[in-house]
Amino acid sequence: MPSIDVIIHLSPDECLAHYEGRAANVRARSLDGRWVVFPADAIRRVVGQNGVHGVFRLVFSTEGRFTSIQPLSRR
Repeated sequence: MPSIDVIIHLSPDECLAHYEGRAANVRARSLDGRWVVFPADAIRRVVGQNGVHGVFRLVFSTEGRFTSIQPLSRR
């Protein structure tokens, strides 16, 4: 399955906006400089007390739909 590694830095308030549905998507920069947009529901799996900070691997289906997020490093 296709994947892309992205850097995500979201404060607790930004995570709350995604959680409450005020923001439907997350936009993040990949390690190779591309911008990636994925569903905000994805960060629910990796959000911590300080928000979401680190490098994560996004995995997509062959049709381009988001399937999973895996932490590679957390900051």
